[in-house]
Amino acid sequence: MKVIKGAEEFMLQGTTDKGVLLIHGYTGTPAEMRLLGDHMHQQGYTVLGVRLPGHGTKPEDLNETQWQHWYAAAEEGFLRLQERCSEVMVAGLSMGGLLAIKVAAELPVSKAAILAAPIYVQDKRAPFLHFLSFFIKYLKKRKRNYFVAEKYNLAYDVMPVKPLGSLFALVDLCKKKLLEKITVPCIVLQSTIEHTVNPKSAQYIYDKISSSEKKLVWYKNSGHILTLDVEREKVFEEISKFFEE
Repeated sequence: MKVIKGAEEFMLQGTTDKGVLLIHGYTGTPAEMRLLGDHMHQQGYTVLGVRLPGHGTKPEDLNETQWQHWYAAAEEGFLRLQERCSEVMVAGLSMGGLLAIKVAAELPVSKAAILAAPIYVQDKRAPFLHFLSFFIKYLKKRKRNYFVAEKYNLAYDVMPVKPLGSLFALVDLCKKKLLEKITVPCIVLQSTIEHTVNPKSAQYIYDKISSSEKKLVWYKNSGHILTLDVEREKVFEEISKFFEE
């Protein structure tokens, strides 16, 4: 599979023995996590931005994947960082936030950041997507308008429908089993005005995780991709501050 230029995974070697695993969202690429990665690298962290299977190539490839494939890539990324670092943290955006929940629940990470994870979605078609998948292969996405260089805004312009059933199965797994297993310190970040994830998702995650140390941060001027929008520097500072505390 030919990877789109700029959509490759990235590894940034740090100056400390701490590492951060970054996980992008559904239809996205590691590029949407790169600015956060650069920020964490400047703090001394070794940073790995994984590319999830089916992403960064062509939408047809994503249609042949399920959440287990995506999680396997996240888990493998964690193990690679664990070989280099004495302490590994995880940050995931959107669907990557769901994968970060599973990582935090099942792997020995020290802290987790969960950004705009879709426990509840705004799209009223969501309950019918399983049936739609028999008739529609792709849904046209809204154009992503963020004031960043295009190299950070790499994503498919359509949403493959077939894997969405698996994505929502991962949502159910997070809700029913995984959130309550999380005991490591967590920071949950969410926009109040975005059109993809219902903001009540963040409150649900915050309430359900078992961590004694947790923080919920709201953003009033950003869209779904918190790592690219106008408040991104505040997002980066919140995460790095929480990871350092």
